[in-house]
Amino acid sequence: MIRVRLHGRGGHGVKTAGRIVGSAAFHAGFHGQDAPVYGAERRGAAVASYAWIDRGPIRERGVIARPDLIVIADETLLADPASGVLAGAETATALFVNTDRVEALALPDSLRSRVIAADLTSRTLAALGRAAALSASLGAAAVRLLGAVPLDALLQAIRDELTAIGVAPTELGKNEQLARDVFALLQPLAFADTGKSLSLAAQSAPAASERTGGSMAQVGYEGVMRGTPSILSGGNSAARHTGAWRVQRPVIDPALCSRCGLCFVQCPDGVVSLDAEGYPVIDYDHCKGCLLCQRVCPVGAIHEERETRAW
Repeated sequence: MIRVRLHGRGGHGVKTAGRIVGSAAFHAGFHGQDAPVYGAERRGAAVASYAWIDRGPIRERGVIARPDLIVIADETLLADPASGVLAGAETATALFVNTDRVEALALPDSLRSRVIAADLTSRTLAALGRAAALSASLGAAAVRLLGAVPLDALLQAIRDELTAIGVAPTELGKNEQLARDVFALLQPLAFADTGKSLSLAAQSAPAASERTGGSMAQVGYEGVMRGTPSILSGGNSAARHTGAWRVQRPVIDPALCSRCGLCFVQCPDGVVSLDAEGYPVIDYDHCKGCLLCQRVCPVGAIHEERETRAW
């Protein structure tokens, strides 16, 4: 079995990218499954998606702790320990990172030799006119690196999954061409470190102990204080840097600002304050990047920039 783990932020299309990987495997004749992992849907918050591919039935469920391939849609997640993008990375043959500045990545030296990088955001922006949803390009990158799924299966998966979420037919062709470009850009992995190779050759069914990964763990009850969602400490929301959820950053140009205060009044999270002269100031530690301030600015004094920093 090949295990793929995809990481990104809400709005990147990581969930759909995982579905594309699983569907592409199915269209190529393999068994494929996928599962996203996230809480309440929040744009910019860290999310993950898992995909399994095998020649036979897949009985594994849950978190992929030992991935063969890790796909990272946002380089800033590498500096956010809570997102866990490098968990189990020692088992991975490769880490794919969506970036154009691979030398600046916050990576341990032991992993640098396994990093594959390409700027999918710029390619998606050029192909679709926007870079918010990276579903097709991320899915194409993962499928191409696996090396066993042909292009036609990938394109069929993209048509299936994007149609299912309501993507207009006029946009499907653009996403398919984007996938072709990414597919041609990358080279398949050999999975030399794991000794794994996907092919359609018949194999005997694995033993039950192999399917479950060993003996079953016995989980006991640890009492009401640990077994229930009890809140024992005071409020700590100020210490939670929700600025790490941001995909795009709002930037204020003081030379254009008329000090109307609309951004201050309209900010849903209260992260815009006014300085002594009445100019707005953004608290980037907690700004989630909703960009409502940009939309309500009557003089166009607020523009957006791609976030390249994790808090």
